[in-house]
Amino acid sequence: MTTSLHLSSQLAVNVLDARSLLAAFGVLGVGVVLFAETGLLIGFFLPGDSLLFTAGLLCTGSADRGVKLSLGPLLVVAAVGALAGSQVGYLLGRKAGGSLLARSRSARLREGADRAEELLERYGYAKAILLARFVPVVRTVLNPMAGALNVPWRVFTVWQVVGGLIWTLGLTLAGYALGSSVPNVDHYLLPLVALIVVVSLLPLAAELYRSRRAARTDGTRDGRTDGTQDARTDGSADGRTGAKATER
Repeated sequence: MTTSLHLSSQLAVNVLDARSLLAAFGVLGVGVVLFAETGLLIGFFLPGDSLLFTAGLLCTGSADRGVKLSLGPLLVVAAVGALAGSQVGYLLGRKAGGSLLARSRSARLREGADRAEELLERYGYAKAILLARFVPVVRTVLNPMAGALNVPWRVFTVWQVVGGLIWTLGLTLAGYALGSSVPNVDHYLLPLVALIVVVSLLPLAAELYRSRRAARTDGTRDGRTDGTQDARTDGSADGRTGAKATER
């Protein structure tokens, strides 16, 4: 009877709710979810950021949800799931090309693919792969996109490992640190998760602001240069015309 109840609770899990996933599958579920979110296009809707933060929080035992995780295994499983998923996504994109994304009917997934391609073109491979880890949906589609665009294997692997470790370890340890220092912090979990998602988007927002500001500066400088050159050209032409008129 107990086994059947446990099985039914697992089958009734809400895949969009981090606490529900952790209660049903524990540490192993974190690795599976991160692998699916970063390696398989069908996992673009999964809650990677909130899952990592909530899992770190539950390692402190401060939450009253009856779930207690171990920090060491959690860090290892989260990192392995995220890194392996990204590598698999890259290999799928390398093998299948853009057909994987072209066949998708999800508008959100296609929008993420456009943003991923824009990141690769604007910032170059290394910075784009690093930044994509912190943007939901984009971190799902950038990996097969990088494979389809023939991003060098070594470059992709190095930077997806760097970004994956910063993302998984950073969010998990942030949840653990907060849960260790603030009593009953799980009562404020939803606003905290929203805050974490916003903070995770700050690197991308900063890069977009910096690049747009640089583009405006370059455009202004080019406009001034062109205007000065045109004025000089017009002035010289007018001077030569006037001189010819005087001679006549």
